Amino acid sequence: MNNTAAEAGLVKYKESSGKVWRRIIRNRYIYLMILPGFLYFLIFKYIPMFGLVISFQDYLPYKGIMGSDWVGLKHFSRLFSEPEFWNIFKNTILVFVVNVTFYFPVPILLSLMLNEVGNAFFKRFVQTLVYIPHFLSWVIIVSISFVMFTMDGGIINEMLTYFGFKPVNFLMNSSWFYPMYVLQVVWREAGWGTIVYLAAMAAVDPGLYEAARMDGASRLRQIWHITLPGIRTVIVVMLILKVGSVLDTSFEHIFLLLNSMNKDVAEILDTYVYTAGLKQGQYSFSTAVGLFKSVVSFILVMGSNWLAKKAGEEGVY
Repeated sequence: MNNTAAEAGLVKYKESSGKVWRRIIRNRYIYLMILPGFLYFLIFKYIPMFGLVISFQDYLPYKGIMGSDWVGLKHFSRLFSEPEFWNIFKNTILVFVVNVTFYFPVPILLSLMLNEVGNAFFKRFVQTLVYIPHFLSWVIIVSISFVMFTMDGGIINEMLTYFGFKPVNFLMNSSWFYPMYVLQVVWREAGWGTIVYLAAMAAVDPGLYEAARMDGASRLRQIWHITLPGIRTVIVVMLILKVGSVLDTSFEHIFLLLNSMNKDVAEILDTYVYTAGLKQGQYSFSTAVGLFKSVVSFILVMGSNWLAKKAGEEGVY
């Protein structure tokens, strides 16, 4: 009896394996398109995860991962006992809060406005115009901002002086760090962020708008009662993904804005890892910081996804 059941199970396994391979062969070109992305994540995201083990070691390059001494949670204990850690952690959270509060709604509002444009040519022109900054590197964005806001001939300070105001040191004043950061993020990413929302709006049933117009609903009412509910799921998913990057801010952007005068508000975990790991050679400690960031982000994604499902939304998975 057992042999018969085992043989039947083996036959089912072979049949299912054959179906899988036939499906793969039938869709081989689709899988071929997926292959570069799969290899990217495998090589640059998953395989390097083996290196996280050095966060529990006193890693020395000449000894290697297998030969370095194990120290357990020593680096994590040091991380939480560092006097500057909590200030850096606070700065990282503040950057995220500022980003979500002032940047996250902008692509949604911009998408709603573009969706209301009737002239197709003008709509495509504006879309192209707001997409372009995304393809500029942060080096160029920050450099343009430097040229505009510097006290040495910057156009903004020249205008302030012309109208009788005193020049302002925007770049070296810590109180201007967050406004500068938000303005640059909005300028570079707002247009690109509209792509997902415009695609979601295109999927909303046009019949709903026709019915609303017949009932006398204004354009604002149609946006509030049809468009926004139609893209609500996409907004929730994007917000969940945003929450997952709470400690993973744009290193390059912040690093370019960072200077000795605004370090008290601009130093974040990513720049801290760069300083400790690459400049000071504290590989194990910087890896421990990176692992801490990943664990916190994972917990936040899982928690926000759970809350979204509890609220009746689809969530990420």
